[in-house]
Amino acid sequence: MAALQLAAEPSAASTAKIFAAAKVVGVKLQLAVGGERTPSGLPVPILTVPGGLRIRHVNPILRRIGQTCESEVAGACFVEEGQIDSWLEWVALEVDHQDLADASELGSICEVLEGHLRTRTFLVGQRLTLADISASLSLRQYLEKAGFDALRGKHPNMIRWARTCFHQIGEVAMPKAEKAAAAAPAAKKGGEKQGVEKKGAENKPGLQDVTKDDKKKTKEELKRQEKEERERERQAAAAAKFMGPSLTQNDFESSPFGNLFIQSIKRTDRTWTPISDLAKEKKDQVVWVRARVHNSRKQGGKLCFLTLRQDVATVQAVVFGNEMAGFAGALPDESVVDICAKVACPDTPIHSATQSDVELAVEKLYCIGRSQALPLQLADASRPEGEYDKDPTLVRVGQDVRLDNRVIDLRTVANQAIFRIQSGVCTLFREFLLKHSFQEIHTPKLIGGASEGGADVFRVDYFDGNAYLAQSPQLYKQMALMTDMPRVFEVGPIFRSEKSFTHRHMTEFTGLDLEMTFRDHYHEVLEVLDGLFNHIFEGLNTRFKREIEAVRAQYPFEDLRWKHPCRRFTFKEAVGLLRSQGPAVLEKRLNAATDDYNRKLIQRHLDSVKAHGDEEDISTEDEKVLGQVILQEFGEELYIIDKFPKDTRPFYTMPDPADPRWTNAYDIFLRGEEITSGAQRIHDPKMLLEKVEEFGIPAASIQPYIDAFKYGSYPHAGAGIGMERVVMLFLNLNNIRKTSMFPRDPKRLTP
Repeated sequence: MAALQLAAEPSAASTAKIFAAAKVVGVKLQLAVGGERTPSGLPVPILTVPGGLRIRHVNPILRRIGQTCESEVAGACFVEEGQIDSWLEWVALEVDHQDLADASELGSICEVLEGHLRTRTFLVGQRLTLADISASLSLRQYLEKAGFDALRGKHPNMIRWARTCFHQIGEVAMPKAEKAAAAAPAAKKGGEKQGVEKKGAENKPGLQDVTKDDKKKTKEELKRQEKEERERERQAAAAAKFMGPSLTQNDFESSPFGNLFIQSIKRTDRTWTPISDLAKEKKDQVVWVRARVHNSRKQGGKLCFLTLRQDVATVQAVVFGNEMAGFAGALPDESVVDICAKVACPDTPIHSATQSDVELAVEKLYCIGRSQALPLQLADASRPEGEYDKDPTLVRVGQDVRLDNRVIDLRTVANQAIFRIQSGVCTLFREFLLKHSFQEIHTPKLIGGASEGGADVFRVDYFDGNAYLAQSPQLYKQMALMTDMPRVFEVGPIFRSEKSFTHRHMTEFTGLDLEMTFRDHYHEVLEVLDGLFNHIFEGLNTRFKREIEAVRAQYPFEDLRWKHPCRRFTFKEAVGLLRSQGPAVLEKRLNAATDDYNRKLIQRHLDSVKAHGDEEDISTEDEKVLGQVILQEFGEELYIIDKFPKDTRPFYTMPDPADPRWTNAYDIFLRGEEITSGAQRIHDPKMLLEKVEEFGIPAASIQPYIDAFKYGSYPHAGAGIGMERVVMLFLNLNNIRKTSMFPRDPKRLTP
């Protein structure tokens, strides 16, 4: 799209707002010095859009830019659009037309925003909108002048919001403005007054007459800029007082504190101690620790307390001395520091730290990575769920904000623990299978045809043709068995082009796949899977106790209940349980429902459960009800359902030998949700070809797979496990995006 033409004053705050909105939306603007002015002297920008339509004033221009592209910056729905319009008008009337250099005026504006933002991340919805852009940029110069630190004590939520907005908006690069159309006309001979246009002259946008008022305003503007510059210099000098010296690896030992830049000049003889190892036994030992500054508390001129964080462990550090305490107190949260300290044992435990029996008396302190302003506060992102019940006004960081700032969000103790547990699941998966004679393989993810059949596949350009992202390593696992590798497994990415926005679906996830030959019956594979999950869950409970408790502290949950061997049901038995006992579960929910909408949904589900057919597939909601029934009846949350109907399984699934309506296929469930799907595979090439044709899959696209069974084949079976789903359900989290480092779904490809 061609650049839109904007006539405006480059230095005006309204111009900055327009360019910020254009940057967020992705619209190109071309700036020309000009525009108009209101009778009160405020600049009036003019946007010219294709077709010659001219839009005047900042709010209509912002709305037009927000509607130019598919973006939710102007609101995700009708209600949000109305709220954003209200905030834009409020900014124009209450902020832009007020003298915010007056501390009382600024204070009243801050009070309004503070009250609104106590329970919100942004002014409207869960993402940056035109309302945030307009309000934050109108306030920016006044907030900077008053000082963020000075305002944070009384208006913490407003300052958090402002910093988040500034971070997301970023630097707004103003393009070089075109030269003004003309200078003010000179005075005519014969005494014609200067500043009066010649008769017939065009009244072009931006053609301003130079008047005494203009000169006065220019002088006032220069004085204001000089005053602001002096204030910035004063603040910079105050900050520099405790900035500390700049050091290198060659000279850092010459100062007990400072900013150390590590450029691999040399190696030192420092011995490092993990924070998790700090205990009473190390009393009076001098240790080196590298960690993040979780928070700092300056007390007086010569004392500062730091909370240091390293993965899921924290410890308190005490800094003494005027200069060093000042340096410590000026460190922004999340800065990375090297600390040399003596381990001390306080008289009373420090309950705010995981290493509550010790604290560090700091002797040397070096900042090796200074943090900038954070887009979200770790205290908000780390807040336990139970605290919101006690105080609903607390700031809750929304999921979109977390994922937009995932690098910061992943620093919370709970998230650190989640991804250590995720790593543990993969380790335990490999450990068990290697012990049982499995071999790890790595299969291609670019393939020539849909590996599972159907339309849920990503097609990509591949030179002069098309390729597909693998929906699973299924075909290649089976082909590997035909090469005489009897037991194989893989940990790798799975791609599903499903436009699903549920709590448990993603377009890319990590698959834990296994395949093996068997002697007589595919239930030999079920026994391996049962033992595998028992090994994983026992391993997590014994090796990751600290991480489990760290997650529980923020997201409370009950421990998983399972037995080994786990309980098994046929599909028909499971449907029978659902029909006979599921209605009681749903009737209880129906009686507890408080609104008509939910009552209708529950009633509809109740009616469908009562009439559920033996061969009808089990829906997601059915799975949850069945899981509750099995927990109530048998006290178990891990179970297997075997013998699925043929219409619910892929083309390569072996039919049941006694009844072709069923298959030798199975799913494994955890807390009422499927985590594993598997089956005995067809190993007869003739039968396989018939199934391929029945499913409408072009045989040529998977011919090498079919051919793999022509030269002597083994009976075999296997399964695919969703790794993120296992972690989510083991910890009983409410969304799979919490267990994916950088989740991918139909609306998210970044970060």
